[in-house]
Amino acid sequence: MADSLRRNAHVVEALGSALRQGEHAIGTVPALVKRVLTEESWREFVTQRGDHVLHDRFVDFVVTPPLAGLGTTIDLIRRVISADVEALDMLDRTLQAASQPGRRNDLVNNVDEVPRPRGTSKENALRRLRKDAPDLHAEVLAGTLSSHAAMVKAGFTARRFTVEVRTPETMAATLRRQLPADLLAQVIAELNRE
Repeated sequence: MADSLRRNAHVVEALGSALRQGEHAIGTVPALVKRVLTEESWREFVTQRGDHVLHDRFVDFVVTPPLAGLGTTIDLIRRVISADVEALDMLDRTLQAASQPGRRNDLVNNVDEVPRPRGTSKENALRRLRKDAPDLHAEVLAGTLSSHAAMVKAGFTARRFTVEVRTPETMAATLRRQLPADLLAQVIAELNRE
């Protein structure tokens, strides 16, 4: 047990240190977040001062000042790991599991404590794919498909593209490149309608 507490403390200290050091160590945060969540190191550890720390809720671990916690916010953690879909998904799973009623280890009691993913966020897409399209969710985690492309493929959102308004020629070229011929003809007909 003492060895596991020391191991947990090492991972927790590394994550806290990486968050505090800023850009020099920020690249290590996603891997450390994944490890802390996978091993549940955040639940119980011994600090450098020898204090025995227990957390029942992940959000408490995040907001508790160092050395007993990270001394930050869930929102900051989300922003720092946003490029790592696996870390983002693991964090969302942990937070979502916490909000399930009747769970012994509720991590969040008040829905206002942890902002939920909304709209077209990557985290919202991961949650929807995990629930309703697990095969596409796996492709996103494997890095073979973006979360937006998976949402389009699943039919959960419409495909979008940007048309730069420079000249009529560049706009037309973009539409020709992006739209199938039959849909392009319908758009032209609609534009010609009075």
